[in-house]
Amino acid sequence: MSQATKRKHVVQELLGEHMVPSDQQQIVKVLRTPGNNLHEVETAQGQRFLVSMPSKYRKNIWIKRGDFLIVDPIEEGEKVKAEISFVLCKNHVRSLQKEGHWPEAFSEVAERQNSVNRQSQPELPTEPQLSREESGSEDDSDLFVNTNHRQYYESEEESEEEEEEEEAA
Repeated sequence: MSQATKRKHVVQELLGEHMVPSDQQQIVKVLRTPGNNLHEVETAQGQRFLVSMPSKYRKNIWIKRGDFLIVDPIEEGEKVKAEISFVLCKNHVRSLQKEGHWPEAFSEVAERQNSVNRQSQPELPTEPQLSREESGSEDDSDLFVNTNHRQYYESEEESEEEEEEEEAA
């Protein structure tokens, strides 16, 4: 199986599947990533330990501080006490909260993150909807927007003024 095909299957598995933790599994929050595919996590009870990332997720899925995971315990582990079995996205968190499987200690954290994400993302100005014939292949609305960079918007008035200045020069 090629690397691209493997990545596609792993991503589809994570995005499409609904996962409910079993009795042995735990929901944990990522605190930091010290390296070597290890992540320091905290349980709902406040216990901190390291978890390892299985090889199928390496170089395919990125985990950042504040993400939630479902982990399987490792019995013989001294420092590394669990292995990641599933990475939870926002939709998974919402469904687990509705079903009552979400730990109470993480409820406030998840709500705070959702409100911070809504506040930190600037509202994009709405443009009048064009028909498909008018928009053509120039429609970039379905592309990913990087929120780490400032968004600069050019109005038609500014671009017309610039064109007039160039013609005059």
